Amino acid sequence: MKKIGRVMVVDDEENIREVLSSYLDTLGYEVVTASDGQDALDKFEEGTFDLIVSDLLMPTIDGLELLKQIREKDRNVIFLMITGYPSIETAVEAIKKGAYDYITKPFHMEDVKLRIERSFEKKNLRERLSTIQGFVWALFLSIPLWLVLGIILARILR
Repeated sequence: MKKIGRVMVVDDEENIREVLSSYLDTLGYEVVTASDGQDALDKFEEGTFDLIVSDLLMPTIDGLELLKQIREKDRNVIFLMITGYPSIETAVEAIKKGAYDYITKPFHMEDVKLRIERSFEKKNLRERLSTIQGFVWALFLSIPLWLVLGIILARILR
């Protein structure tokens, strides 16, 4: 079965990692787990992951620092922050630093699924928009060329 995306689950709680990775695997994602921010950075390479689901509070490197360092390496990876200690300040900071969404523990798996699906839809729309913009620029740049060729052809045929 072809996997629909590559996801890294980062959490210092083993049971959370296992539950999320098993669930995401059944949904068709290829899943890699990391026990903390440093472990995630060691496993991360630009362009190899579509999505990272990370806990906020972890030893060594927390979720916000992980988000910052991941963003420096790859601007396109989707980042979802999860936490058992929600606050408006951390949610705002996570979104400002580039997190797509902020999920509070305890969470329902259906909610996680919907947020992941939405994030992938947004990424796909962004990629399509980029492709369409490329076509528009190609057309825009080719119009003067066709006008010049038309003028040259009209003069030759006189």
